[in-house]
Amino acid sequence: EKFLRDFALLRLLCRVIRRERIDIVHAHNYEGALIGVMAKWITGRPLLYNAVNLMSDELAGYRFIRPAWLAHGIARALDWFIPIFPDHITAVSPALKEWFVEHGTPERKVDMVPAGIVPEMFDNAAPEKFRARYQLDDRPIVMYTGVLNAFQRIDYLLRAFAVVLKEQQDALLLMVSALVSESHEREHKRLADELGISHAIIWIAPHALEDLPSYLALASVTAIPRPECPGHPVKLLNYMLAGKPTVCFAGAAKGVRHLYDAFIVPNHDWDALGEGIVTLLKDRALAAELGANARKTVLANFDWRQICPKIERIYDSLLGFPVESARSQTAASAVQEH
Repeated sequence: EKFLRDFALLRLLCRVIRRERIDIVHAHNYEGALIGVMAKWITGRPLLYNAVNLMSDELAGYRFIRPAWLAHGIARALDWFIPIFPDHITAVSPALKEWFVEHGTPERKVDMVPAGIVPEMFDNAAPEKFRARYQLDDRPIVMYTGVLNAFQRIDYLLRAFAVVLKEQQDALLLMVSALVSESHEREHKRLADELGISHAIIWIAPHALEDLPSYLALASVTAIPRPECPGHPVKLLNYMLAGKPTVCFAGAAKGVRHLYDAFIVPNHDWDALGEGIVTLLKDRALAAELGANARKTVLANFDWRQICPKIERIYDSLLGFPVESARSQTAASAVQEH
């Protein structure tokens, strides 16, 4: 069924390209890239690929391809195959760009363009409805938002939270996911039972995107337990935009600095992850400072309004327009609109 839907999407894309006289195919992530490559072959349009991750880090963790060795093999093949065909690639982190270049993609073909945020999305958070629904009162809340797949290393977070409860017995861990994943949730709940921390965890899934700011407004501390992350964790941008202090492993600490706008600990050290959370729960002044600085950082560096001109310049180069001329036209248009 999935392949049939992808084929239907390809047919629709080709029809839209021809009907609307589309100049460029801009493909997001691997599935978009695969469809985009075929659309490029069929229509002759240039392809821009927005790379946000590597399949070798994630595909086996989705568990829809078994056995695992087959998933790893397919993932490595995709990581090799996909970068060959786009006319240009944007990578969301320096580490991801470096990976492409080290594995044979010409450096001139890859630009680092980070993921972005829409600041207004967090303007109308209403946390009290969820505080009442889950009877949270004024307990300190550690929060994770995102999927529960194995590559996210939720096991590290649960072990870290066991460390937290030894120091902060009234703490709660809220696991907030937009998607229902019963098999992964069952597995994590078994580990929580083994660690004796189930009583202090609330599992919330699914939720609507518009509710994310309200959930994050409840958090005392946010956490990212994923150690290897060549892309840029979007959850980190959300935490920062919400003005929340974040504890994360070094591998996920994209665009942040230790004790300035995040609390960064060594990869795979869940004890340090737990101790970092405890530090911020107890030192509210430090937590507030990190959260405020995080919001400043994300607004200064990751606002889509600042990022989009970089993408527009790539569009211009793919279409053969002089970049300086395009910049002048963009500036003139902006002045006119203002």
